[in-house]
Amino acid sequence: MNTLLLHCRPGFEGEVCAEISEHAAQLGVAGYAKAKPGSAHAEFVGQEPGAPVRLMNALPFRSLIFPRQWAAGGFVALPESDRAGALLEALADQPVAGSLWLEVLDTNEGKELSTFCRKFEAPLRKALIRAGRLVEGGSGPRLLLTFRSGREAFLGMAPADNSALWPMGIPRLKFPRSAPSRSTLKLEEAWHHFLPRAEWDARLAPGMTAVDLGAAPGGWTWQLVNRHMKVSAVDNGPMDEALMQSGLVEHFRADGFVFRPRRPVDWMVCDIVEKPARNAALLETWVGEGLCREAVVNLKLPMKQRYAEVRRLLERIEEGLRARGVRASIGCKQLYHDREEVTCHLRRF
Repeated sequence: MNTLLLHCRPGFEGEVCAEISEHAAQLGVAGYAKAKPGSAHAEFVGQEPGAPVRLMNALPFRSLIFPRQWAAGGFVALPESDRAGALLEALADQPVAGSLWLEVLDTNEGKELSTFCRKFEAPLRKALIRAGRLVEGGSGPRLLLTFRSGREAFLGMAPADNSALWPMGIPRLKFPRSAPSRSTLKLEEAWHHFLPRAEWDARLAPGMTAVDLGAAPGGWTWQLVNRHMKVSAVDNGPMDEALMQSGLVEHFRADGFVFRPRRPVDWMVCDIVEKPARNAALLETWVGEGLCREAVVNLKLPMKQRYAEVRRLLERIEEGLRARGVRASIGCKQLYHDREEVTCHLRRF
């Protein structure tokens, strides 16, 4: 029970291994990371007792780029007849949990287990409560059970306030029928991840101003308009007609890398498909020159050394802002709705 399990997007297991290994080395936590390509998870195996918990205590989960979810524990074999009993036995030396999530990996095999988990959750929850291993709403950690099959599960614990917002790190967002493209969910998820929900009314307030670079047909603009912001949509392509009829959108047929607003705006968002270094430089310019207060920009990833490239770009942004004497918070995450990309958020203070 000395393993840190990390969920991720299939195909990014190597990036998770590189990221958690770097943090472990910086923190002096002995262990090694391993993963099978396409498995949608990685494991950090501690070489000293309590190594995974040390990592979790030292790292804010929100600061990690590629992991979607994490939990410290180990794999448990489950018999066909009494799975709950086997789990209760494995929990004997663990703290009493304050909540329970049953999870699967983001693979085809994992999706096939979803029905099993839904059926198993209610009787398991009752058994845990009856045995005193679960006090819902209590101060204990979250019990996270990740099933690789009906015969094996990872039994893990994670602080409820230092792990994913949703089971498996997958948000339950509904695609708005009136939005012109599914990319709209990227920006909504970014707000959920980077902005505390209690601050939305202040930081995403009606009447604020925003610029959407590479806007057409308007998936991200839709989110801004839905918050009743005034949007400058910058793209040489056509915008969705319904958005233009809202009265809140001004369309500029221009190059997003050249466009500058007449006056500073509250938000700049950008999902232009371009080399990541160019988008990162654009992000640094807008925040560094005070053209916007907050920004969300996607960085498309190269084929190889993706984690190393992201770290390099983030360091370049930090150095650029520091040289300008600008204070800003920087966040970066591969969101569920991202594909071969990561989403960056900057807020100028």
